[in-house]
Amino acid sequence: MPLLIAPRMHDLGGFTVGRVLPSAQRRSVGPFVFFDHIGPAVLSGDQPVAVRPHPHIGLATVTYLWEGAMMHRDSLGSVQEINPGDVNWMTAGRGIVHSERTPERLRGIDHAFHGLQTWVALPMAHEDTEPTFAHHPKATLPMIEGDGVQLTIVAGHAFGERSPVKVLSDTLYVSIDLADGAELVIPAEHAERALYPVAGELWLDDERLPNQQLAVLDADTLPLLRSVGASRVMLLGGEPLDGPRHVWWNFVSSSKERIEQAKAHWREGRLGQVPGETEFIPLPEK
Repeated sequence: MPLLIAPRMHDLGGFTVGRVLPSAQRRSVGPFVFFDHIGPAVLSGDQPVAVRPHPHIGLATVTYLWEGAMMHRDSLGSVQEINPGDVNWMTAGRGIVHSERTPERLRGIDHAFHGLQTWVALPMAHEDTEPTFAHHPKATLPMIEGDGVQLTIVAGHAFGERSPVKVLSDTLYVSIDLADGAELVIPAEHAERALYPVAGELWLDDERLPNQQLAVLDADTLPLLRSVGASRVMLLGGEPLDGPRHVWWNFVSSSKERIEQAKAHWREGRLGQVPGETEFIPLPEK
């Protein structure tokens, strides 16, 4: 049986977020050091998502939605709405600031909201790279269909296909939908792998996988995934990190000193500003 990690639940007012990485059981899977499952929820029209500008260093943020929409703005001047099936990939590098809000077109309207927000730690050689932002529409992502299985290669490579998303380390990130009775062998080409069942009933070999728990797979195995009824699961992983990472608030680094520097820079307003926005999330006291 794989290692199972149950989420820590957070109520953000109108919707819940389940966090499975980092955890006491596992700090990372491949380059993924943070994994949040948002919803599923119905957001009321008078409770839009409004995440004020906040900073990141040393990581790439990855947003992937199944329902709803989000408006991304950052200190590079990027303004991009993300819709279901698209990918927003923001490389923070030496520092970036961004906000995330419900788009104006959905304000005042009750709507479904469901997706994942993850962080990928950058390799040590790229931790202080120039920040960038990239948007990849759903139609640009490779999709594989057959025998009741639909695979979307969100980032990295898998099943003989490669996503156009530019990654800096070997990455595995695939959205999988299965019809009733469909089966899929999980290949062993990546050193670290995990499954996150989102909906339906899924079995891994002879064990049922609980929904909304991270199942970390043993290396070099070829487990068989089987669906009873329609189901959905995320496959993630890649090469192990090239050293330990410190995670404090929104900062990720191989160096504690670098995180202390980022704290000081945010206090001093030196990490940038989202054009047109004056609000910001202050540095936590602890």
